Amino acid sequence: MFNLLAELREFFPFLNIFKYITFRAAMAAVTTFAFCIYFAPIFTRYFIALKIRERAKREDCPALDHLQVPKEGTPTMGGVFIIGSIVLSVLLWADLSNRLILLTLFTCLYLSVLGAIDDYTKLKGLKPHRGLRPRTKMLWQVFLGCFIGAFVYFHPSLSSRLDMPFFKHLIDLGILYIPFAALVVIGSSNAVNLTDGLDGLAIGSVLIVSATLAVLCYITGHSRFSEYLFLPYVAEAGELTIFCAALLGASLGFLWFNAHPATIFMGDTGSLALGGTIGVIAVLIKKELLMVILGGVFVIEALSVILQVISVRTRRKRIFKVSPLHHHLQLSGWHESKIIIRFWILGIIFALLTLMTLKIR
Repeated sequence: MFNLLAELREFFPFLNIFKYITFRAAMAAVTTFAFCIYFAPIFTRYFIALKIRERAKREDCPALDHLQVPKEGTPTMGGVFIIGSIVLSVLLWADLSNRLILLTLFTCLYLSVLGAIDDYTKLKGLKPHRGLRPRTKMLWQVFLGCFIGAFVYFHPSLSSRLDMPFFKHLIDLGILYIPFAALVVIGSSNAVNLTDGLDGLAIGSVLIVSATLAVLCYITGHSRFSEYLFLPYVAEAGELTIFCAALLGASLGFLWFNAHPATIFMGDTGSLALGGTIGVIAVLIKKELLMVILGGVFVIEALSVILQVISVRTRRKRIFKVSPLHHHLQLSGWHESKIIIRFWILGIIFALLTLMTLKIR
């Protein structure tokens, strides 16, 4: 729609308002929220009819079963309408001639399809294990990550240089930037996936990160702001503000139904795609290292799993009762709502710290 309106501005001057990123970002957020509110009940009924429901029982951790009983049978794969709403909103409000927008759309859809296949095999019992084999899923993620890294490396307006938080100088990784970018996208995608274990925990954290990324995209794509803050200027990055706003609106819309007690879950269809989208936006606006701070909640959750696996394999001992961390806290006696809200609070603190680093250089 943006491209159509751009042609009509010559005849209808009042349409000039649509050229402003801030206006279109606000409209994208509201539109995506409205889409989610409208489609969620429809897809929920559809999933119930098709028996696309959560299997809460975990063979790998029977101790959690008594806490998961209320979630048994809840419709899942809500990521279908989350990602669908985002795509529709971006198609309406973003400049589709912008290559960064197109790459981010591709990433979002690619990982959503991968997550949907994983969810389907898991729910329909087509495999003896839970979903796709980890190696298979990782292979497709690596392929995507390397493609994104190569795109940035060879793009004339982007570079292989890393923006260092707290410092004014950049570090050029050269060809090594390709695997590094792949690591950022894959890590972000899987970290959000691991965080998606309690009602509203992952989507609330995505909401906070999306709002902060919208600010970073706008600053990075604005020559004066980026120069004033000593940040790398990326000419097309401002348009990604619309995509971040769409993520924000989708997060609010889905949280309406996913708040405790959840009436629908996003599944890997949503979590893999949302995490990967956040990761690719961070790569495109050259804020890869800053994501460690901004995505602090996701980093903590992922680290808890990594440390647990290393400890079990090397010491034959567990660090946590179970991983990720939110399940450890559950088994330690924390109520689900308390865990969720406290993680949201941490997410807000990490977002504020991220914005603070822009002036500390």
